[in-house]
Amino acid sequence: MKAIFLCGALAGSIALTPLAAFAQQPLPRIESANGKHLLMVDGEPFLMLGAQANNSSNYPAVLPQVWPMMERLHANTLEIPIAWEQFEPEEGRFDYSYLEALVEGARERNKRLVLLWFATWKNTGPSYAPLWVKTDIERFPRMRTAEGNAHYALSPHARSTLEADKRAFVELMRWLRDNDPQRTVIMVQPENEVGVYGQKRDHSAEAEKLFAGPIPAGLARHTGKSGSWREAFGPLADSAFNSWYTARYIDEIAAAGQEVLDLPMYANAALSDPFSPPGEGGGASGGPDMPVIDIWKAAAPHIDFVAPDIYMRDQQQVAEVMRLYARPDNALMIPEIGNAADYARFWWTALGHGAIGFAPFGMDDTGYSNYPLGAKELDEDTVEAFAAKYRLFAPMAGAWARVAARSPTWGAAKPSDGSSQSQRMGRWTAHVEYGEWQFGDRDSPWLKSDPHPTEGQPVGGAVFVQTGPDEFLVAGSNARVHLGLAEAAPGQSSAMLRVEEGTLAEDGSFVMRRVWNGDQTDHGLNFTSQPVLLKVTMGSYQ
Repeated sequence: MKAIFLCGALAGSIALTPLAAFAQQPLPRIESANGKHLLMVDGEPFLMLGAQANNSSNYPAVLPQVWPMMERLHANTLEIPIAWEQFEPEEGRFDYSYLEALVEGARERNKRLVLLWFATWKNTGPSYAPLWVKTDIERFPRMRTAEGNAHYALSPHARSTLEADKRAFVELMRWLRDNDPQRTVIMVQPENEVGVYGQKRDHSAEAEKLFAGPIPAGLARHTGKSGSWREAFGPLADSAFNSWYTARYIDEIAAAGQEVLDLPMYANAALSDPFSPPGEGGGASGGPDMPVIDIWKAAAPHIDFVAPDIYMRDQQQVAEVMRLYARPDNALMIPEIGNAADYARFWWTALGHGAIGFAPFGMDDTGYSNYPLGAKELDEDTVEAFAAKYRLFAPMAGAWARVAARSPTWGAAKPSDGSSQSQRMGRWTAHVEYGEWQFGDRDSPWLKSDPHPTEGQPVGGAVFVQTGPDEFLVAGSNARVHLGLAEAAPGQSSAMLRVEEGTLAEDGSFVMRRVWNGDQTDHGLNFTSQPVLLKVTMGSYQ
């Protein structure tokens, strides 16, 4: 499914909406205008308050351990795998039972679904491919090392593997077309964290021949580069080569699926360090990592966007990753982020970059923990770090998406040193600081206080939406916010004319709950662990 740029098989046992109503249900889509992006669901803006279940929670018997966490989080969307091995356990025989249970359960709970197709690749390996694929190395060849040995990853140059994967994926999309007229499933991720570790590309005879030749004409047109892979991409050549052929493989699968049901599709990336030289700093070679986004854009036009899986805890790294993926030609979504409490603060950064969705990984009650990437356990405090933010946004998620898509936005999360952050927005500067109580200042000579309980803790952040020259929507947690003139004339001062706490109506208009004044505004706008939404009107005087 291509993003829309504006001027601006056998039926399951689920009770279905009559197929006569099928055409009346609009397909989810990505709309893009003026460098901003909207996810549209049921014809309306939709902000995905997501959660991703653990990898092996994709069975009907385990779903009862998934749904309660969705409720605790106030999430509106579940990301969950469907594995090729469970869908086509024997070649040509498809099992729809998990899909039936999953879609029915989501409908009963008024949740949306993002399906993760674990097939040729899952974390670069074929662990979720059927046994009949994994055990037939002649028909479904592995990559080859430079020494000619079989590598663990399946080769993206094997037409037989592509055709088998594609056939199963098309059957999946056919089932959704015939059994999900309500659009419970709003997006699909073909494959997962594709590419390879341990080497940069396939060294099979076919791959070596392709690598020795010129770069494909389509890539040359898109990038303006020419010549051999080494001539065109230098030190990045092996990764660029693997990215092109991996992306072409996945694009063919996505295109075939969209011919059946035109849902948005995306590819997720196992990331390198955003500050490392291209081709270095980790990451899976061949996946849609930051240095090769342009190659993926050229190779995979049926992939609506590429997305980062974030397991970095450093605020500067995370902010840079989000900046690099939030492009005019690429909607930002965070399909995976660590589920430890400190990752929750990056919700504010994501909103500031116009993210269409956000999903901590491993959110279910199965007891699995991917620590140290994520939390040691999902205790109440850890869940609440995410739930408090979703709780605020759940009643107004679509309205927020609508307003943020047409307005300047900026978000901040507490850095490791606890320093403050600022951003100019029109004639104003938005400023966020941390470690302050709601009253007074920590360095006040006349009003002494205990250290704030968040001192030294990686919590806190805020987001701003500039809805008018002097008007802002502001939300945050564990942070103090100020707005002031970016450039004041001699004798000129700024003032908060009005600060209102409230929510957003469906059309994006603000609905006031109360006015903040006096103690609530004398020392900036102070957000606690329970976020609120404020409408701030600024003014100046001389």
